[in-house]
Amino acid sequence: MPTPTKGPRLGGSPAHERLMLANLAMSLFQHGKIQTTETKARRLRPLAEQLITKAKRGDLASRRRVLAVVKDKDVVYTLFDQIAPRYANRNGGYTRIVKTGPRKGDAAPMAIIELVEELQVAEPKANKKTAARKAAQQDKVEALAPAEETPASAPADQDSEPPVHASGDTTQAREDDDEANENKA
Repeated sequence: MPTPTKGPRLGGSPAHERLMLANLAMSLFQHGKIQTTETKARRLRPLAEQLITKAKRGDLASRRRVLAVVKDKDVVYTLFDQIAPRYANRNGGYTRIVKTGPRKGDAAPMAIIELVEELQVAEPKANKKTAARKAAQQDKVEALAPAEETPASAPADQDSEPPVHASGDTTQAREDDDEANENKA
């Protein structure tokens, strides 16, 4: 059985403490840094570093374990796709706690907990599979599309072929037939 933490719990009950720490971790991953009390920052640091370490693995089991703590799927996506790759060559120490002055209302010691490297908004990377699918789809569209050829000498508003009527005759063929009929008569 795990040893309980020393001192009073942050929220009064273990469940409330877990939820508070999960919400703090979610805010930390969303914003890159948060301001909270020094005690909460010290309790948050190990949890946040464990979540980043799991996100560095990047497999499905790790994603599910992180989702068990952080309930927001957008934050988990950000953690796995933007935050974890920045720490690929780092073995720990992903967060920093900087003490600030006491809080105005109750003089509680305040601190800022932040990710060590500045959070940069990265553009989502296109998967190789997605790019390959789009290229294949474009090739199919180009292969199925009829080639549009317009003669250089003909104006754009004239058709390149003479019009065909319901009988299947072209205008030129009907004129030739009319001339032949007139010559016979």
